[in-house]
Amino acid sequence: YTRWINTITQSQLITQVYTSHGPTVVMPTWFCSRNWYLKVGPFDEGGKGVPEDLLFFYQSLRQRGGVARVDQCLLVYRYHEKAATHSVTEETIWKLRVDFLQEQVLSRWESFTIWNAGKQGRKLFRSLSPTNQERVKAFCDVDDNKIKKGFYTYEESKQRPKPKIPVLHYKDASAPFVICVKLDMTGGVLEENLNSLLLEEGTDFYHFN
Repeated sequence: YTRWINTITQSQLITQVYTSHGPTVVMPTWFCSRNWYLKVGPFDEGGKGVPEDLLFFYQSLRQRGGVARVDQCLLVYRYHEKAATHSVTEETIWKLRVDFLQEQVLSRWESFTIWNAGKQGRKLFRSLSPTNQERVKAFCDVDDNKIKKGFYTYEESKQRPKPKIPVLHYKDASAPFVICVKLDMTGGVLEENLNSLLLEEGTDFYHFN
């Protein structure tokens, strides 16, 4: 670890968070310098059930902290059934992720398409603020059954008539996209479809999976 860290410039140490093994940002698969930690602020010690690592990471991004991947094993994480991480519910993580998506991404888009007309895409839609729900111009998918139906009806809505959002084939949909499909779960098909549209990540689409 010491030999590796000595190869990083001082400016990188000050502003970057380092992660490994894919896109995960869950502690302790990322680390940063003490100076950056002190600048961003301490962990939220709100108690059991608070995902203080994720909250810190989002705050780092808000302060324009960078992220760099490390393709080396720098630690071993002991995971067991009594670990504190189990006190953080899936819904807590989901809400924080949705809030951050709305704050940092959707606030800059006048409209967007949700890539996935299935369970996860619909859940994301229902979790959005009313303002952002109105910005959803369509769902897109590759499933013929979903596409043939033509639309998704938001049954929980208090509006009358209830909103109906079009469901399109991804080739007929338009950017920007929020991708709600897990990476590495489609045998490369998702990645091929994205590449075929010549889209730029961070501008034309964001992953939310």
